Amino acid sequence: MKKLTELITVTVKAAFEKCGYSSEYGSVTLSDRPDLCQFQCNGALSAAKKYKKPPLTIATEIVNSLKEHQDFKDVTCVMPGFINITLNDSFIIDFLNTMMESKKFGCEEIGENKTIIVDYGGPNVAKPLHVGHLRTAVIGESIKRMGRFLGYNTLGDVHLGDWGLQIGLIIAELKRRSPDLIYFNIDYKGEYPEEAPFTITELEEIYPTASNYAKINAAFMEDSKQATLLFQNGHRGYVALWKHILNVSIKDLKKNYANLNVYFDLWKKESDAQPYIPKMIEYLKDNGFAYISDGALIVDVKDDRDTKEVPPCILVKSDGATLYSTTDLATIIERMELYKPDEIIYIVDKRQELHFEQVFRCAKKTKLVSPDTKLIFLGFGTMNGKDGKPFKTRYGGVMRLEHLIKEASDKVYKRIIENKGIREEEAEEISKKVGLAALKYSDLSNQISKDYMFDLDRFTSSEGNTGPYIIYTVVRIKSILNKFLSMDPEYKTGEISLQLLCSESEGSLMLKLTQFNEVVISSFTDYSPHKICQFIYDLSNEFNKFYHENKIISERDPQKQYSWVNLISLTKNVLITCLDLLGIEVPDRM
Repeated sequence: MKKLTELITVTVKAAFEKCGYSSEYGSVTLSDRPDLCQFQCNGALSAAKKYKKPPLTIATEIVNSLKEHQDFKDVTCVMPGFINITLNDSFIIDFLNTMMESKKFGCEEIGENKTIIVDYGGPNVAKPLHVGHLRTAVIGESIKRMGRFLGYNTLGDVHLGDWGLQIGLIIAELKRRSPDLIYFNIDYKGEYPEEAPFTITELEEIYPTASNYAKINAAFMEDSKQATLLFQNGHRGYVALWKHILNVSIKDLKKNYANLNVYFDLWKKESDAQPYIPKMIEYLKDNGFAYISDGALIVDVKDDRDTKEVPPCILVKSDGATLYSTTDLATIIERMELYKPDEIIYIVDKRQELHFEQVFRCAKKTKLVSPDTKLIFLGFGTMNGKDGKPFKTRYGGVMRLEHLIKEASDKVYKRIIENKGIREEEAEEISKKVGLAALKYSDLSNQISKDYMFDLDRFTSSEGNTGPYIIYTVVRIKSILNKFLSMDPEYKTGEISLQLLCSESEGSLMLKLTQFNEVVISSFTDYSPHKICQFIYDLSNEFNKFYHENKIISERDPQKQYSWVNLISLTKNVLITCLDLLGIEVPDRM
């Protein structure tokens, strides 16, 4: 199903051609001045340069050609040459009736069987998720869901950090505490236990203890580096401990991501890329891409068009160690071999932009990916406290993500429990969904690259541009529909088409609904979930205005009432669909 602006554009382009001008000037957009018109065309301003005519003259010709068109209620031109368009109500209603009957409410699947990998996890094993993982998780989940909705084969990859010094620190600390464990017995030849010698709670205490101790004890740091080297080179006992760390960590991570309503298709790890590194290094050397400089193996990635210095991509340091850039390049090779993606999207802190610029340039220059493969860096800003600095707990530490989610849920719970008609168990379930919605919506409603201030009181409010306000709107519509169906149980939504509108607020709600497919496609192609947030906030406002001005349940004209019921049902379904694209669940009541 075409977007509404596309349908109007076809008509306006035909008018430009009819008047002797190129059709390229006939593009139509939503109006910047909705108080004056619904849509606008600015093509006469551009055409004036080519045809050497005043833009108002060209605009007047186009308007005269369109004035009698059956789909247009009003077409005017204003200085210096804007064309303002308002549609007939019947045209909008026909569009919505088609939308109601269409798959995915008329949203075209533009994926064309293309594959996209979204890299949006990045936690290190043995560490709990903290507030810094919130943005990558909720942004990535929404990008993945939008891509899938639009027909792309979209795969979300957690990309775990499991190959660095943190593993050696844990092994060294375990050895310091329990040197008699069989994993440290070099003469042991049997099978190692299936059960780990630690729980996730113990593991999450072991790592920070080891990390802090290594900062003040050089010998322990050296032991940790040696343990890292040994496990990476296949030490049986250390590899067994590493596998225990992975199993315990991944089980806990899956639980915590599920609590966030975030799910990954791939649970790939840094270690999965290691087998690709030797062959990659050999290929880059043999083909003259990589060379030794000051003892390090590097690839130049600078470009003559650069206005600032772009350092080379370092593959191997002078001491023989590989870096994140090495692993990231090898991961690209792995992904190309296993999944052949048309696009890989990385959702990472924007402060890592230079690193990914180097990696992407290296991958393109050395032909590790085809020229058509898109490598996209989506750098997100930080979530700051009221002091403008990265958000921390009241004690100055980094807050665990599960504690942040609980804090939001508790805030919502206090408000919900005031409703005496809701049982305590139900209130807890509702507060989890609404609290999570508050966190996710507050994050996604901002442009990805921008920092934003964390304000839990504002985020959990049921008024203003917040997640709870959107959810409350959906719950209100559900309540109206339930009440109507209890009065008319034989009625089936959609059996009767929308009728000609009866009020300005009804028309505004209908017009806003027509923007659904355009907003979803634009949100995905521009990697901008905040556009969906703005759309559903505007849609919620239009519905609430319509609701307060029209008595749906007490309306005596059955045709009008049925039309209204269909309209708010479509509104509910569009809102729920958009919220699902954002990874937000809706309770049945609040």
